[in-house]
Amino acid sequence: MELAERPARTDAVLFSDRAVKTFLEAASAEYSFITEDEPRPCFAVLLGRSAGTEAVVSEVAFGRNARLTDPSAREEFASTIVPRFGTAYENPVRAWWLDPADLLTITRAADARELDVLGSIHLHPDWHRLGPECERDRPLSDSPTPMDEHMFRNSGWPVNVVCYLERRHGGLYYSLAAWDAQCLRLPLRTNHS
Repeated sequence: MELAERPARTDAVLFSDRAVKTFLEAASAEYSFITEDEPRPCFAVLLGRSAGTEAVVSEVAFGRNARLTDPSAREEFASTIVPRFGTAYENPVRAWWLDPADLLTITRAADARELDVLGSIHLHPDWHRLGPECERDRPLSDSPTPMDEHMFRNSGWPVNVVCYLERRHGGLYYSLAAWDAQCLRLPLRTNHS
């Protein structure tokens, strides 16, 4: 689907249970390796179809974090992100920069299957409990951080999902919230298969 064909506004995000499970498996694996020094991000691209003003997410696709390998990504964080959003983003695993080659591969594979790239999903762990002492008064949730808002606006993707994951009473619990490119909350529904 051409970008010009997309509706001006997405009114709801319909998220398949299978896509949620796929992301949660990856996010849970990353969560298990979080240390006080390493937040361990998890990021995926949302694939599916636009159906009128609804985004129907059927799959997620994962790519590499270019922040670890791409000099331009490292420079962008050093010159723009860190001064604007704080020294926490000096940590190369604090935020995600999708490898452009992986995005191209994901987009081509989606096009071949007549799927649209609808947006992204990323993990917010309970870093205010797991991270260093200086993070204790900055709780994360399924709401976007100022850095997320910056990324949502600059990507222009119509759907941006934040998955909040936390450990409570011996289990992992999650919540999901969807946001558009202007950082307005979108209704999100998951199906039960």
